[in-house]
Amino acid sequence: MPIAPCRCEAAPAKVNLFLHVTGRRADRYHLLDSLVVFAGAGDVLHAAPDERLRLRTTGPFAGALPAGPANLALRAAEALASRAGIAPRVRLTLDKRLPVASGVGGGSADAAAVLRLLARLWEPEAAGADLPGIAATLGADVPVCLAGRPARMRGVGERLDPAPALPEFGLALVNPGVALPTAAVFAARRGGFSPEASLPAAWADAASLAAGLADLRNDLEPPAIRLCPAVAEVLECLRALPGCLLARMSGSGATCFGLFATPAAAVAGAAALARPGWWSWGGAPAPALGCR
Repeated sequence: MPIAPCRCEAAPAKVNLFLHVTGRRADRYHLLDSLVVFAGAGDVLHAAPDERLRLRTTGPFAGALPAGPANLALRAAEALASRAGIAPRVRLTLDKRLPVASGVGGGSADAAAVLRLLARLWEPEAAGADLPGIAATLGADVPVCLAGRPARMRGVGERLDPAPALPEFGLALVNPGVALPTAAVFAARRGGFSPEASLPAAWADAASLAAGLADLRNDLEPPAIRLCPAVAEVLECLRALPGCLLARMSGSGATCFGLFATPAAAVAGAAALARPGWWSWGGAPAPALGCR
């Protein structure tokens, strides 16, 4: 008897361990170089048959999401259905656990999770759909979120290469409760461009990973701090935690991460920074999801 495909899919938070803005194309899209990992925190997508495409949102951050055509999860479902030549008769439920407009790819991770989930549920019609190609039309972070594993991300997000071998480490994520639209942060950026990073094949341990990353940066951190001074406060708090090896902003903010030697140390660090209005999480990086 065939096994029914799973009707739920994880959408883990994306964390940029560094992010260099390396240039800008003639169409004004920025070129990036970034090392991306995924955290154990994330949203969850569920799917069920329905008469037409619907989206229901639940969870602590559901109220901050756009419900119409701007919602990336809906756009992902429509794009896959169009490519597969089928009617999108499905009800999606998005359990929104990540802050919105927070630099951890929440909307992009949701769109990627929809593509993975519906590609399974809509087989065989969707079997030939070019999921990476669809992902690239939805946003710069969607291809890496679709792949769902540590990666070196370059170009406008479409160039993905395997990440260097990573040691065990822990991550503490902290958001000050302020939404930071990506376009506004890029618009506030000043100065020239950064070179691509030179990365080793592997890091032996969390301390060497932190030391290597310390020579790099997130080029969007200064403009994000100008727009949202609370980012600087979060970074200061992370750096003051016992055992924090590196603190940096992820993506276009305002979420920042602390890198720790172990997941247990990261859990303790996140708990120490729990306060009203802030969102925090600590633990291990997520296991690779993979995508066919």
